[in-house]
Amino acid sequence: IMDPYVPPEGDARLTSLSKDGLKQKMEKLKQTAASQLAYVPPPEFLCSAEALLGSVSRRSFGGEPLDSSCWSNWVRFTCSFNKQKLHLLVTERCYPEMVRGNRYKTIRWSFVESLEPPRVVHIRCDSILNRGNLYGQVTVRMHTRQILAIYDRFGRLMYGGEQAPKDVLEYVVFERYLVNPYGTWRMHGKIVPEWAPPKEPIIKVTPPGKGPSVACASE
Repeated sequence: IMDPYVPPEGDARLTSLSKDGLKQKMEKLKQTAASQLAYVPPPEFLCSAEALLGSVSRRSFGGEPLDSSCWSNWVRFTCSFNKQKLHLLVTERCYPEMVRGNRYKTIRWSFVESLEPPRVVHIRCDSILNRGNLYGQVTVRMHTRQILAIYDRFGRLMYGGEQAPKDVLEYVVFERYLVNPYGTWRMHGKIVPEWAPPKEPIIKVTPPGKGPSVACASE
């Protein structure tokens, strides 16, 4: 991830009337200005890069509306282990992270509602290896309510629950190869703030006669 976005501490919890809320708003203005003054491509690619990145607004990706249904597709294909479709939706860097540890597991995920409209908070454009390989990265802030349950190969619940929706604040990075006019935005990764609360432990169940029946371990 090039020049990763730094989420303000207390995001989604502070009001603009508090002292910390005003400080957070000023940091947001600085980061917005930095996004607008991002890398300027060489003249031969200037028109195409501006046409592609210029159409990325706070509410859309190149004319495509920013809604939670787009994000749902990424997660649903992960849960169904559709490798062919997933390769079209995520980058080579992101794919191993999404499928790691999912073998022999059943994942039940559903989208409940969007607590806030998704919005673009960070835009970067840079070249890799040479000045002709232009990549654009966009960070989208998503505040949603989701349901997630993970079962092991025997159908025993390991994480979450299908009856307990949770509020989730995510910063998702999408990437596009700007030189290709037919390129699409693909999920590239997530940004986890340092102040984010620790994840709940995943319950690992061992077979009978091979140690404790239930053991908790964080992943």
